[in-house]
Amino acid sequence: MSKRVSTSLLSILSVLASLLVVGSVGQQAGAAPAAFVHPGVLVGKAQLDHVRQQVNAGAQPQTQAYQAMLNDALLSQSRAPHPRSVVECGPYSNPNLGCTDERQDALAAYGNALAWYVTQNAMYAKKAISIMDAWSAVITSHTNSNAPLQTGWAGSVWPRAAEIIRYTYSGGWANLSRFQSMLRTVYLPVVIKGSNSNGNWELTMMEAAVGISVFLDDKADYDTAMAKYLVRVPAYVYLTSDGALPKTVPSMGLNTKAKIVSYWQGQSTFVNGLTQETCRDFTHTGYGIASISDVAETSRIQGNDLYTGDVGTRLRYALGFQAQYELGAAVPSWLCGGTVHRGLGPVTEVGYNALGNRLGNVMADTRTLVVNNRPAGDNILFVAWETLTHGDQPN
Repeated sequence: MSKRVSTSLLSILSVLASLLVVGSVGQQAGAAPAAFVHPGVLVGKAQLDHVRQQVNAGAQPQTQAYQAMLNDALLSQSRAPHPRSVVECGPYSNPNLGCTDERQDALAAYGNALAWYVTQNAMYAKKAISIMDAWSAVITSHTNSNAPLQTGWAGSVWPRAAEIIRYTYSGGWANLSRFQSMLRTVYLPVVIKGSNSNGNWELTMMEAAVGISVFLDDKADYDTAMAKYLVRVPAYVYLTSDGALPKTVPSMGLNTKAKIVSYWQGQSTFVNGLTQETCRDFTHTGYGIASISDVAETSRIQGNDLYTGDVGTRLRYALGFQAQYELGAAVPSWLCGGTVHRGLGPVTEVGYNALGNRLGNVMADTRTLVVNNRPAGDNILFVAWETLTHGDQPN
């Protein structure tokens, strides 16, 4: 069999396997709704209304979180965006030619969009639009080894900002179609492909693809992204019900125990809530947990609650498992050789609010970590201000 035929066959088998996995969770599979809800990427209108009501009433945790956001340098009204035609990001953003600028500008647009909704001050909406316009006018591509991940990081945030502005600000957005074209041509073709790297890559890329698809009212790409997500989540968070070894993504060829253990950072003992990157470090694990949570939240807003099924179960265990060690619990010798690298980041609010507050699961360690981290700010990648948007959020 030729290499080309073999590669094509593997690709077909991978897609079929993905469909089988998605089909196995039935109606939980997260197909696109008949009509997308707007605004509907990570935060919906009812949630935004609650945030505004809380801040106007001086209630917590939103008021403190809102003031912290306003004090963030990213929301300075004198801050200028720094768009580039080609953003070049190598390993760990080295070289860093526009990588930090793009991520921070996307977060700045999102923060200004949130500030607009809370205050109804058009100054913030216009600032968000000016940042999005600056980038849509010039960017053409991302390059170097971290290009897919960078595209996912920025691509996760742009549609959050754009959804709020497009569907709640009546002052007009002259370059809306150009921004849509940017997402359609520069971001979506990259992220929709997914990744066979560490799991946080594909999870972030699917978060971007899902959010962009909602903004573009693109049901086909939404379904494609969700299918990849629903294969990746079980391959990222282990449950004992999976069997002796973690699940895998078919396209990765992890067909022996030795390969799986190597991919799981040398970890050979598997317990509920362990992630594929726990023994790498908690920072990258946090990125994966954040995107699992964010996609589930967007799906819930769109009418399909993934928190009540397999995704929610894995997320609940992942949050609890990491939280206990982030809080300082002694690390057993069987886990990561007895040493973990902490630094989970501000990634717990969305998942905890859904699973602990809304669904009533007892998640003591996660709750403690959530409260300790408040108000959760931004980590200069793609996670930002989640105490404001999701802290004890009833909607």
